Amino acid sequence: MRIGVDATCWANARGYGRFARELMRAMAAQGPQHQFVCIGDRRAFDAFSLDAPNVQRIVVALGESPTMAASADGARSPRDMLRLTRAVWQAAPDVFFSPSVYTYFPLPPGQRAVVTIHDAIAERFPRLTLPTRRARLFWKLKVSLALQQARLVLTVSDYAARDIARVLGVSRERIRVAVEAPAAEYAPVPRHVAEAEARAAGVPAGAPWFTYVGGFNPHKRLDLAIRAHASLAGELAVAPHLLLVGATSGDVFFGEHARLRALVDACGTGALVHWTGFVPDERLRALHAGAIATLLPSECEGFGLPAVEAAACGAPVIATVESPLPELLEGGGIFVPPGDGGALLEAMRRLATHQALRDALGTEALARARALTWDGAARATLAALEEAAA
Repeated sequence: MRIGVDATCWANARGYGRFARELMRAMAAQGPQHQFVCIGDRRAFDAFSLDAPNVQRIVVALGESPTMAASADGARSPRDMLRLTRAVWQAAPDVFFSPSVYTYFPLPPGQRAVVTIHDAIAERFPRLTLPTRRARLFWKLKVSLALQQARLVLTVSDYAARDIARVLGVSRERIRVAVEAPAAEYAPVPRHVAEAEARAAGVPAGAPWFTYVGGFNPHKRLDLAIRAHASLAGELAVAPHLLLVGATSGDVFFGEHARLRALVDACGTGALVHWTGFVPDERLRALHAGAIATLLPSECEGFGLPAVEAAACGAPVIATVESPLPELLEGGGIFVPPGDGGALLEAMRRLATHQALRDALGTEALARARALTWDGAARATLAALEEAAA
């Protein structure tokens, strides 16, 4: 089977870019009988190079990287999208795969396709994710076109599938699930390695810390985490630190970094909160592994990959119940209602003051994370592509 792939999202540093890269690597290995025709711009192929005999690259000259042009307040060039459409038409794949609706572009009429929709967060919380009416209109039009053109919709969890069916009105019979997994780099590390990495991030020797990894977007509810951390720091003899890991500039999503910095200042915890910027995987796993817990108190998560990556390092998680994490990491963390700052504070307090509980949850989190594999996600995706091509 000749499978076309939207490679433009490979350049994205966030979760959907990780999904696209790891899944492509696994699909190429799992499907040696298939030919993958990856269509993208030079920036995408510079970000991720896959040398496999069944992978072909088609480089399309674009004016702007699609991951930037498709930002929360950006606009995509009709000329660039037409060039991508033409490249698909010329490649003539049996089926076309879009790893993310975020960088979706119109496909040639009649092209069989599978599109990935990771969640329904933009539809459930439009003003927390898309800052303008224009952005919300463009998003709605893009998703509508993708759903019209795709034979099947792929998503990353049963939770997300239910949300997409309910919120977007997609028949559950059209939705297939390919569960994400932690990358191979995420694994436990010795305590002294974790502490050395934390010191490099600004945590004093011997001090405990929580981690958060991801974007600084309103729906992530980092305001709750910052307030809960400030309250806990005032209670304990040894105040825990808070590592906020993620790019603080250049984020293509709707961010509130400046407002969160002001909140830290208002809470008086500037000496305890560390904005690390982007941290590569080999260093990030150490910050996860040595943490009291990794926090993900979002309004909603279609998957919650940073929490699963933390679990793969042996760290317990404190995460929203509005996600697949209570099922995927059952017994590996404490799960709290979105918007409930009191429940978040209590969960942080319990793990900061009970080492035995922390160890038990971390052990179970590790076991649960190890059961998730990209090979499994690749098999599910290839099955969906074969079904759509038939």
